[in-house]
Amino acid sequence: MANGVKLQQQKIRKRWTSDSFGEILLYVGTAIVLMVTIYPLYFIVIASFSDPYAVGNGQVWFWPKGFTLEGYKELLNQTKIWIGYRNTIAYTIVGTLIGLIVNLSAAYALSRRDLFGRKILTLFFIFTMFFNGGLIPTFLTIRDFGLYDTFLVMVLPFAVGVFDIIVARTFFQNSIPADLWEAAQMDGCGNLRYYIQIVLPLSKAIIAVLALWMAVGHWNSYFNALIYIKSPDLYPLQLVIRNILITNQMQSDMGTGEAAQIALRLSNMLRYSVIIVATVPIMCVYPFVQKYFNQGVMIGAVKS
Repeated sequence: MANGVKLQQQKIRKRWTSDSFGEILLYVGTAIVLMVTIYPLYFIVIASFSDPYAVGNGQVWFWPKGFTLEGYKELLNQTKIWIGYRNTIAYTIVGTLIGLIVNLSAAYALSRRDLFGRKILTLFFIFTMFFNGGLIPTFLTIRDFGLYDTFLVMVLPFAVGVFDIIVARTFFQNSIPADLWEAAQMDGCGNLRYYIQIVLPLSKAIIAVLALWMAVGHWNSYFNALIYIKSPDLYPLQLVIRNILITNQMQSDMGTGEAAQIALRLSNMLRYSVIIVATVPIMCVYPFVQKYFNQGVMIGAVKS
């Protein structure tokens, strides 16, 4: 009996030692990943408040050195920044709303098993994920439709996201019981009313997830504006910032003597401050949709 108790205690001790060692490795690995992820963001913040020469010489590690707000002052003095902010906010809000309407509607239709030709339509959508007409045909199409250099070119032609449709379709199939539709039919509810009054209120999680994805995509978008917009009054924030950085870099490269040094210093100061100005607003949105984001991803993944 005593030998059995000792053997059991040894097994428990070994198991506890193994579990503790595994937990220690897990915590260490998590801490390393956290540092690798967070430190670059932290460095950008402190570098934006530091003297550019100190940053360039590698003197900034954990605290700002030569604290200065000149980069932010110079950036905010640029009137084009405010125009870019206005345009980007408008593109993000309108583009996200249009994207949600289009993609959620298509996803709901594809999730219905009674939809005629559902598999063919799904393959048609998936086909576009691997093959497209190319940049030049797309440009010619947008120009012929009269969308070139207009507000709508940033929110309408690229509103359909096949990946978003597939994610939302999977959510509808796995999370909305088919019995709800049968019960709604018995009460005289049609397809459109069922979709608006029943399906959408039950899909807040996936709506928040797609809204976040689309909003981030619109906020960071600059390539479409670079190709399809020529009027500076329609430039989004990212394109405005790009042009400011390029202009200051060219001035520092073309200048000589003290003027070149001033332009180079200004360019280095703006480099980090523009990252903060461009990313902080969209990062502030994430905490408000985080719970829906986690819920939406997990619901579609674990339910069958």
